[in-house]
Formats: sequence, C-alpha cells, structure tokens
Amino acid sequence: MPRRERPLDEGESGLLQFAADLRRLRERAGSPTYRELSRRAHYSAAALSEAAGGRKLPSLAVTKAYAKACDADPDEWARRWREVAESAPHAASDSPYVGLAMFQPGDAPKFFGRERLTAELLTTTNRFTGVFGPSGVGKSSLLRAGLIARTREPVLLFTPGANPVEECAVALARLTGQDAVELADELEDPRELGRKHAHLVVVDQFEELFTLCRSEELRTWLIAALTGCAKVVIGVRADYYGHCAQYPELVEALSGSQVMVGAMTPDELRLAITEPAAVVGAKVETALLARLMADAVGQAAVLPLLSHALAETWQHRRGMTLTLSGYEEVGGLEHAVARTAQEVFDGLAPKQRAQAKRILLRLVTTEDTKRRAHKDELEADEEVLQALAAARLVVIDRDGVELAHEALIRSWPTFQEWVEQERENIKAQRELTHATQSWESLDRDTGALFRGRRLANVPAGLSLNSRERAFLAASLAAEEEVSASARRRTRRQRQLLAVLAALVVVAASTTVFALQAGRTADEQRTHAAVLRAVGEAASLRSTNPALAQQIALAAHQLVPLPQARNGLRQEDVSSQVLREAQSEVTALVVGPTQHQVATGHRDGTVVLTALDDLPSPRTSHDATKHDGAVTALAMDSTGGLVASAGEDGAVHVVDVSLGKPRELTVLPVRATAIAWQGTTLVTTDHDGALSFWTDLRGERPRLLVTTQLDLGPLAGMAFRLDGQILAAVTTGRAVHLVDVTDPRDVKLLSLTEKFAGSAQFAGYDLLMTTAGTAVHLWDATDPRDPVLRAEIPSGGGEVTSAWLGDGSVAVATDDGLVRLWQLEDRNEPVEQALLRRHSGPVSAVGLTPKGDEVVTGGADRAVRLWNVDPRDPAVRICEQAFPRMNREEWERYFGDIDFAPPCRD
Repeated sequence: MPRRERPLDEGESGLLQFAADLRRLRERAGSPTYRELSRRAHYSAAALSEAAGGRKLPSLAVTKAYAKACDADPDEWARRWREVAESAPHAASDSPYVGLAMFQPGDAPKFFGRERLTAELLTTTNRFTGVFGPSGVGKSSLLRAGLIARTREPVLLFTPGANPVEECAVALARLTGQDAVELADELEDPRELGRKHAHLVVVDQFEELFTLCRSEELRTWLIAALTGCAKVVIGVRADYYGHCAQYPELVEALSGSQVMVGAMTPDELRLAITEPAAVVGAKVETALLARLMADAVGQAAVLPLLSHALAETWQHRRGMTLTLSGYEEVGGLEHAVARTAQEVFDGLAPKQRAQAKRILLRLVTTEDTKRRAHKDELEADEEVLQALAAARLVVIDRDGVELAHEALIRSWPTFQEWVEQERENIKAQRELTHATQSWESLDRDTGALFRGRRLANVPAGLSLNSRERAFLAASLAAEEEVSASARRRTRRQRQLLAVLAALVVVAASTTVFALQAGRTADEQRTHAAVLRAVGEAASLRSTNPALAQQIALAAHQLVPLPQARNGLRQEDVSSQVLREAQSEVTALVVGPTQHQVATGHRDGTVVLTALDDLPSPRTSHDATKHDGAVTALAMDSTGGLVASAGEDGAVHVVDVSLGKPRELTVLPVRATAIAWQGTTLVTTDHDGALSFWTDLRGERPRLLVTTQLDLGPLAGMAFRLDGQILAAVTTGRAVHLVDVTDPRDVKLLSLTEKFAGSAQFAGYDLLMTTAGTAVHLWDATDPRDPVLRAEIPSGGGEVTSAWLGDGSVAVATDDGLVRLWQLEDRNEPVEQALLRRHSGPVSAVGLTPKGDEVVTGGADRAVRLWNVDPRDPAVRICEQAFPRMNREEWERYFGDIDFAPPCRD
C-alpha cells in the first residue's frame, strides 16, 4: 500500500495553495501512485512528489508534465505557475548582474571570471597592446571593470566614433577639465596626445575606426597619435583584425603584444555566475548553475545574453536564491533578451512604438553592427528613450545614445525583421545623415546638396529628423530652381495626363476596392497564423516530431514562406560508418568523378576509401603518411590525383585513379596551403608566393613558375572551374579574387566584404566563403565586383568545414551537427536536412558529385556516409506522419482557417 503524503504546512501562501491544488488534481485523476504518474509524465516520482510538497515551487516544465499526466490543461497550469512565481517576495537590493550593458569601472566589485586576463593586462610591459575577441565576449567589460578599475593612475578612455579627434578631445576634457574645443584644435597634431596625457590610454571598440569613421585622414591621425603615447591598450572586434593589418604602423605596434579574449573556461564561467550573487549575500541554485553551464560553456559571444538572463532571473528569485524555475520563467538564455525587449515594446502606446522602432533603427548599421547617435540626431521622445534605457536596451551618455549590445540585433526576432525590411532605407538614411552633417559643417553650402540621381534615389519612406528634412528641402529647392523653366513648358501636358491617369485609377480602384480589401485581410490573417504555427512546430520537434512536421507542412502549403519551408527539413537521415579511424579526421575530399573519398588524420595518415562498395564494409587503403597532422587535401579535376599537406610542411602527391593509391612524389617545397588548377598543383608557403607544379606523374615534377601576390601568407586557396580566377584566403581572414590567367602577371581584382576562413568555387559564377557562424554565397560572375547573394547561418556553432556542390551546400559545425542546404534559389537557400550522429565536433565535410550523399569526418574518428532523402518533403513527411493531424489539433495551431490537413489516409 503506497505511503500517504505528508500533510501540508498551515498557511495561505500562494505556494501552499498551489501545492494543495496539485494534490486535488491528482485525486480527481483517480489518485494514481507517483510511480504511475512518473510513467505518464516522464519525470521521476521524487520530482513529482516534491512538486506537491509545498516547500518549493516546482519548475514550469515539471508543473506542466504533472498537469498533463492528470489529464488537465498544461497551459492553464502554466498560467497558475507564473502567478505564484510573480507573487514570491523579492529582496529590494539592486541586481548584482548588469544585464546587456557592459561593465563599467564602478562595477568592478561584481566583475568575475576574467582575473587571468586582467592580471595579464596589468602586468604587461608592452607599450602597445591589442585586445581582440568576437562581439559579446566581454572585451569592453575587461577593459573597464578589469584594467581601468585596477589602474591607479588616471586613464584616458574613449571610442573612435565618426570623428576620433573630437571623441579624444571630449574624453581628455572630461579628465583634465580643459575646454574640449580648444583641445580638439591642439590635437590636430597627433604628437600632442602623448604630451598631454603621459599615462594609460584605452581605446575601446576600435573597430569603429572602420565602421563609423569615413575619413582616411582621421584614421591615420588616430593611429599616429596612439603610437606616440606612453602606454596604449585597444579593444578590437576579432573580425576587424584584417583591417588593422592594412596599417604598417599598427602592425608594428601590435607585433608580439596581442591578447586574445575567447570563451570563458568552465571555472571562469562558474565564478561569473555565482560570485556576483555571493557579493550581495545571495546564492545560485545548483540546478540553475548546472543548466547555465550547459547552456553557455564554450560559447564566446554568450556573455551579454547570460548576464541579461541572470539579471532577469534575479527579479524572479525566491528569497535570496536564484532558481532554475525563475530562469525558465524568463525564457532561459536564448529568449531572455527577446522577451524583455518585446515586453518593453508591447508596453508602449502605438505612437511610442513607432518612435521606439525609429530610435532603434537609427542605432544600427547595414552591417548589423551598432552605431552611436547624438540625441539631436534622434529627436527622440524622452519618455520612450528612458523606457528603452531602463530596460537596458540602449545606453545614454553625454555623447549620445547606442544599443547596449549587438546581441539585441541577433536575439530579438522583431528587431531582426525590422532591419531586414528596412536595410535599404537604413543605408540611404546613413548617407543622408552624413551628407547633412557635411552640409552643416560647410555653412550650408549649396554645393554640398543632393542633386540629380542622388536626390531622386532618396526613398520616400525615410524617417527624417528636422536637420535632414531641412537638407532635403534645400536640395529639392535647388533642384527646383535649376529645372523651373523646363517644368513650365511641360507642366500643362503633365497636368492633363495626371487628370486622365487619376480618372482611370479612380474608376479601376472603385471596381476592385471591396474585393481587394477582403482578400488582403484574409491574407494577413493567414500569414500571421502560419508564422505562429511555424514557431509552435519548432517547439514540438523534440516531443512530438510527427505532429511538428505536419504543422510545418500545412503552414508551407498555406503560405510558402521561407520560415515555413525551413521547418520541413529532414532530421532522421540514415547514415553508415564507412570506417572507424585510428585518430580524428582533420581533412576530407570527395572525388569529383570517381566514387571515393580521401581523409586526412591527426596522426598524419591519408586514407582512400571507396564509396561504391556494396555491401559494407567499404574498402580502404592507406595512401601516404605525414610527420604530423594532415592540414589540407585536394583532388585534381580528373579525380585521379590527390595532394596532401601536413603540419610538417610536406606536400605528397598520390595516384588514386585505379582505386588503390600509389604515392608518386613528395614535392621539394614546404606549403601552408594547396589547390589544383586543373591538373596543375599550386602550393604556397609562409611567404605567400604561389608555386605552380606540373608533370606530377613523371619521374620529376616540374616547377612552372613562382609568383608573388603581395598579400602576405595564405591560409587557403580555391580556383574557379576554368582555372583563371583564384580565391586567395589570407591569414587575416580576407578573401581576394585574383586573375591568374597568366601566372607570371597576376592581377588583384577585388576583396570580398566579409571576412572568412576558407573559400570554394562551384562552376563559373558561384563562390562560397566561410565565416565564424555563417557561410556566405557570392555571385562572382564579375570577379571585379562579387555580389553577396545569401548568408547561411550555422545554427549557433562555429563553422568548421563547408562544401559547395552544384545545387547544395553542406555546413559542419563544432557542436557535432551538419546542415544540408538546397540552392534552387541562390538568394534564399532552404535547409534540407540536419545530420546529427557524431559525438564531437565535425571537422570535415564533403558532397558526392550528384549532391545526394554527404561524407563527414569528426573528432570522434568516425567517417560517415549520409543518404539524404531526395523526395519532395510532402511525400517524405506524410509517409511517416502517424497519427494524422485531427481537426482539434488543426484549430489549436491554425485557428479558424478551413481544415485542410496536409496528410490524408
């Protein structure tokens, strides 16, 4: 006989009432044992018993599972749970977490986790130090709450902004009490900065020198001024490392004095989470700490999201304990920023929302980075601006307003949608703002006004401030004056045509207005329902995949949006292990014509494996051996020769044309990168020179020519199908397109606007480059002006390898996943399949010539072959979708839209 539950404590608190109601719910369900409830809810009996114990509020997930196991509505109990959580008493002390905002020097007592880097900066003897790291890694906080807060001498801190001279003068005036205007005049001589401030100079967000500053003269001024100072530390976003390399004085100053800020170690992250709470006498629940560590370890740009999630969890703590239930209530790490931003936005009046949207769009660039704007540029409603600042979405200081962090752009879907919709308008508005500033600085000289095509190309829907409206009005007036005589001659004709056109429009619009109005309303309603259903389908993938796929398919059939199409991806892809290697895979190449794959490994071996042997196991042969890990593999255009490069610098060439490899030669050269130009092998060493080798099947390979690109050392190379265009990837992550039609006379054609770690051509016009968490596709029809067609996201992990086929792209990441994307429309790639069988990072990926099979190799030493279902997603989904979606489920996700289940018996 089961033991009776412990009686609840006396009292009428919300928590006790909640526990009592859970017990009554179980009684109405027939008083099943907790073991039986555990079987239904898929939670332990102890967790379910504790939920009704009245001592502690259970997590939201356990509450919903308990209700569902008792045949109650989990959504209703989720609402009840939030009411109890919000009624829990909170301490009145300030939050020990800063949220999205960066740490300031005054926040040093609660700044933890960067002690090692802080000590490194404080003890360095270098005169000039560069602090590099990705956005969101905490560079600014390290400089302010770490370095500056612990430096006893006065520190000059500023960011470059649009005018580094003015920014430096304002910061120096704040430090010394002198007049900023006078200081700006004196600082025109860059040597003057070192004379006026003989202590530490810290320049944060140094990348603004390239994103906001448009004057090359001002850029060289700042670099000259800093290199003349006694001690300097600059903070630079990692993707602007290559920009710094373009200035020899900066390269020399940074030589040997660079600090890389990466993801926190588990121990550092634990300190950053627990110690700020400990400072104010609070603690972090063990279950919450474990969840946060699982969510954040190893992710470099996660810190602002983590801090914001903790700040939100602080508001939902129980007593002085931050709990897992509070963390789940605010939406966890991924949704905390979006939730806060959306709640603040939804809480504004309609006019204020429009104002908030206008403010936020003023604070971004077309490259999805933040920018600072002066208040007089924003002309913002003070109440709206303060609401955004109070929620830590924006930061207001004496110099202006800026986003608290670029994480807001990435994590808030509404903001992302605004930026995508308004991207062209944002670009036009930035040009208009800059032109207005130039016009005013020239005392409103008419020569600085927009004329002709520049004026005509200003979009009509721009949200302008009074200064920009004055500039535009002046431009229009000037244009009006120039063309007045011509307009008088044609005015009457235009007026007659306009009257006739108006009559035609009125007649036509009167006929169709009623029909179109009804149709538009229906389309908008359906569109909203589809977007909502796509989101619901994504959340159901792990618990009810059959229903999730049917919802996604129905949404796509109603409105074929890209969001709906991506929900149809295949996640149950069959695969087989070609072989278990002796060490992890470090490189991989698939034959362009023959069905075979070559893999390179950490132990230096290169192995050839046939892909067409049936049944398994496949035939594998050792091809060659390096002294050290294999770093690159390349196969010639015939599929008969494989070249490999290793950490030993050697280049081996192997004949694989007969299926069984035969080593031909080891080239008398050391190489950091290799690539085939047809049947000619091209190598490059640390000097960046290209060496062209031929006669590789002969007794002695012949060196045709060696040529210098003057780009510095190369990290990778790729040739276009005809061999005339080379994509050269520098170690500074820049991708240059080079005309190598005549290797003795190479010509630099262009530089892609995105930084990348590798490149690959498909055909004559498509180029792929890989970045940190994205893959970019370029139309390189004109190699002098490559056009960015699409950005394919990695899904969160760092891109480790990618392969571009004729109609698809395979992207591998360090979280053990591979995503296959279709390229039917190069401007809008569609995710076709998600492959997840590797137990560690996937280090290499390739596609067979037809693109229907994926080959992967990883740190788990497995080489896998994946067979993606090429059929129409509707056929594949409906073949596996059981049980079928019923009318009740349809109405839950699609409302009153006519019942049209995607799969019928």
